[in-house]
Amino acid sequence: MTSQTPTQILRIDASMRRQGSVSRALADTLVERLIANTPTGSVTHRDLAEHAPAFLDEAWIGATFTPVDARTDDQKATLARSDALVAELQAADTLVIATPIYNFGVPAALKAWIDQIARVGVTFKYTESGPVGLLDGKRAIIVAASGGTQAGSAIDFATPYLKHVLGFIGIHDVEIIAADQLGQGAEEKIAAAAERIEALAA
Repeated sequence: MTSQTPTQILRIDASMRRQGSVSRALADTLVERLIANTPTGSVTHRDLAEHAPAFLDEAWIGATFTPVDARTDDQKATLARSDALVAELQAADTLVIATPIYNFGVPAALKAWIDQIARVGVTFKYTESGPVGLLDGKRAIIVAASGGTQAGSAIDFATPYLKHVLGFIGIHDVEIIAADQLGQGAEEKIAAAAERIEALAA
């Protein structure tokens, strides 16, 4: 993990629960600790339960593969939300993604956010040697909570996916803090995740 002091944090909350969400509570603690180390830093908060990004459709696909200088006003309007989400990510040096694991994967709203920010020529590009991410130099911290899925196990399709897709867009400095299998020993596991946050943000 690269040691760096955040100046601009982008926080993404993917839990559909606003009350009693473990991932949200742990992210609260994490962001509080990170920003305490940088009084001049700032936080942009994107709550996907409140404003979930739209799913991709044919109009979006057509607009994103149209050269910028050839896009119609309708195409520009179609990509406006995506452009705003990408701009938030480009401006951040630290990304905090707080997510539950739903049915072994990420919530649909988080997948929709990923689809909106994974933009060829913007956050990644294709080269003769393969795809290259364009968001170098950023750090990501994933705070994941699950009721029964063990993080990093064969049935966890959430955290490996997030780590892969972040690397695809150029974010390779990724830390995962998991409070998993909360169906048993929840208090101890939440406390252990909180301890990791304290150590990480120290």
